[in-house]
Amino acid sequence: MHGLVRKEILQIIRDPSAVLIAFLLPVVLLLVNGFGISFDARHVKLAVVVEISDEATRGMMQALAASPYLDPQPLRDTPAAIEALTRGEVRGILVVREDFARLLHLPGRTTAPLALSINATDPNSARLLEGYVTGALETWLAGEAGERRLIPAGGVVLEPRYWFNPELRSADAIVPGVIALVMTMSGTLLTALIVAREWERGTMESMLASPARMVELILAKLGCYFVLGLASLALAVVLAVTLFGLPFRGGLLPLAAAGALFMIFALGLGLFISTLARNQFVAAQVAFLTTLLPAMMLSGMIFDIASMPRWLQIVTYAVPARYLVSILQTLFLAGDVWPVILPNLACLAVAATISVVATLFVTRRRLD
Repeated sequence: MHGLVRKEILQIIRDPSAVLIAFLLPVVLLLVNGFGISFDARHVKLAVVVEISDEATRGMMQALAASPYLDPQPLRDTPAAIEALTRGEVRGILVVREDFARLLHLPGRTTAPLALSINATDPNSARLLEGYVTGALETWLAGEAGERRLIPAGGVVLEPRYWFNPELRSADAIVPGVIALVMTMSGTLLTALIVAREWERGTMESMLASPARMVELILAKLGCYFVLGLASLALAVVLAVTLFGLPFRGGLLPLAAAGALFMIFALGLGLFISTLARNQFVAAQVAFLTTLLPAMMLSGMIFDIASMPRWLQIVTYAVPARYLVSILQTLFLAGDVWPVILPNLACLAVAATISVVATLFVTRRRLD
């Protein structure tokens, strides 16, 4: 018995993966799930276009700014607000027409309409934003009535318009993220597990003993799985359009560019992990921690990044799946919005370069 206990202790010391699984995995899961999962939208940026500023509109702006859920952004005109919504800088547009104050205080039951346009790529956030704006306006009207000691003659009626996803279908927002998750799995896990298996079986020794250069060995592996990865992307896009009924409003060129850059990153990371681990179990665990978990929780696939704590939002910039999800959602639901696509493509290019360079750096013709 003493010998078995000593053997297990030595095994844990020699194989740090057990320590990582026992201590690091719970910490990561608690941090990501505890802080990252949130169905509340706080400090949502709302563009507000006021055609004529007066006492009523100024009071309404103060009520919107007082809400902890809204961050009103005054803009000069509707075209500027539409551009900000298209770029993703704001989540909605509230237009206050020039006759708002007159209709609000008109005798009788006349209502003062307000136009609310919402980015509905995330249906849950869209519904929340409409509710937050409605609640802030109702609170303001109640305050107005209390100050004047009368019942307001009119009311406010929102005319919501949902952009990019008018039916508020959750599938339209989630399926693009699932495609990114599929590419992560087909890229990172495949190369990590298969190359680690080659290390376990000793076939990598024969490859390292061949006259081929190390760059050639790595590029050969990348090339084969790169084709499989793009085929997986094509199949996923076809299923999204035909099976789930998603619209595809963008072009094939930015889709291919985003898919290629992300696949290079995923394949390079898988080779990097397998080169260091050289064990299928360890490679699978590391791949899960570094790719699958962040891709699900920190990419905007399920949970709105804007509702996360600020420090966790900064962490999401290190998750390449974030950029792919943003590109896919834009291409499927909005079209070729280049101010959104190009910066994300640049970030994917940086991630792919770092991944391949790191793999070349750690791969040597040595077995130790």
